[in-house]
Amino acid sequence: MSYLKFSDMQLDALKELGNIGAGNAATALSQLLNRKIDMTVPYVNIVKFDEVFSRISGEEPVVGVIVRVLGSAPGNILFIFERIVALNIIELMTGKREEEEISEMGYSVLCEIGNIIAGSYMNAISKFTNLLITPSVPAVTYDMLGAILSTTFIESGQYDDYVLDIETMFLNSDLNQDISGHFYYVPMPGSLEKMLNALGVI
Repeated sequence: MSYLKFSDMQLDALKELGNIGAGNAATALSQLLNRKIDMTVPYVNIVKFDEVFSRISGEEPVVGVIVRVLGSAPGNILFIFERIVALNIIELMTGKREEEEISEMGYSVLCEIGNIIAGSYMNAISKFTNLLITPSVPAVTYDMLGAILSTTFIESGQYDDYVLDIETMFLNSDLNQDISGHFYYVPMPGSLEKMLNALGVI
């Protein structure tokens, strides 16, 4: 299915899944941090895979959290955080600021955040589509965006032409650190159509 052929109803259904998933993630983060976490209204869109490169500056290394999506609508989830945001997340979780290099503990924290957020979105999709979808154990990498995309998707060739892009910010009124970043669901060919079919909008 071409993105150009997606109807407004289909796009709205996918955006609603993004909204619900973000709400679930904010609740899970609140429980994990024992602090009230609010969120901005997510920006949800379907973009061409190639556009992912242009949406985030390729000049600086970024932190990527990669989660394989297993089950009825397989694919990959990719979180992209700028370095400063990743450091803020680690400080929120540990109370300590990382030095020049992200420590092993820091990467473990980012993995846990990725696991929680991925699970929140996957639960939302699974609940509303009745599809069996489960996330794998996250992997964290620190590299240029192009290198992350190439290693994760391009070399395997197992990705659809279009990506579900969800951009949101989780806010804490007591602290200056916010958690923001890009959440990409990169489906295997046919997975988006399965989701839309399950939602009754295909």
